[in-house]
Amino acid sequence: MPPTDSMLLGPMTEAVHAVGALLRALELPPRPARDRDEFLRRFSAVDEPALALLRERLGALRPGAVWADELDTRLPEQGEVWVADAVDGAVQLLQGLPHWCVSLTLVRERRAVAAVLHSPLLGETCAAALGGGARRDGRPMRPSVKRTLDAALLGTSQPPGIAREPEAVRGAGRSLSALLPKAGAVRNLGATSWQVADTADGRLDGFWQYGSDDANLIGPALIAAEAGLAVTDLTGRPWRAGADGFLAAPRALHALMLAAIVDRACDTLHV
Repeated sequence: MPPTDSMLLGPMTEAVHAVGALLRALELPPRPARDRDEFLRRFSAVDEPALALLRERLGALRPGAVWADELDTRLPEQGEVWVADAVDGAVQLLQGLPHWCVSLTLVRERRAVAAVLHSPLLGETCAAALGGGARRDGRPMRPSVKRTLDAALLGTSQPPGIAREPEAVRGAGRSLSALLPKAGAVRNLGATSWQVADTADGRLDGFWQYGSDDANLIGPALIAAEAGLAVTDLTGRPWRAGADGFLAAPRALHALMLAAIVDRACDTLHV
């Protein structure tokens, strides 16, 4: 009998831990890259062996699943797909910053069913299976209980391809202008996936982002929802792959964040 989605979390966790150990053992150059070409070479030198190890570990687990980087289009409507980011936050890793993790999600019919994130430097792992709750290192994740924005620490980020989405760039600016005066603080503590996980466990009080970013969001969205957060697009509809915005927060704060973002967008349209 094939393993249930919850049973997949064990081997998925072992796989991301192995990748984390590989990444920690790499000898990185002492200084950041001087230009984009050098950065891309360094990224490939890190990402390719890490992704190869994930494939080696997981190939037999779901032999019918394809890998998202093999697809030329969006996630397929049918079948299973591994969405893996062996170095989520590679920019930070290659700059000598600690804000990166290993991200792995199994998607079925365009819906995440099992997700694991691992921060090798923190030694922490967040995991969730559909309908099974979300856990950090085995304990249930507990979102923030704050009820006002003036006490909230909010996170935000931008997808890698936001330069190709000019409306997302404008929306990001509008939303930051809307929330900065209301929030206790706003930070970008990338990687995106780990920020969403930190929101699911109350380290951040809410997270939003403009732009399409399925690869970075589909697994963390499952973790956030299983922890009890409201997870929507920026119109308030349930978030789905392909959405052009993302908002995750406890329900009280979610309503306040969404209202501020929508009000600002409406004000801009009427100017």
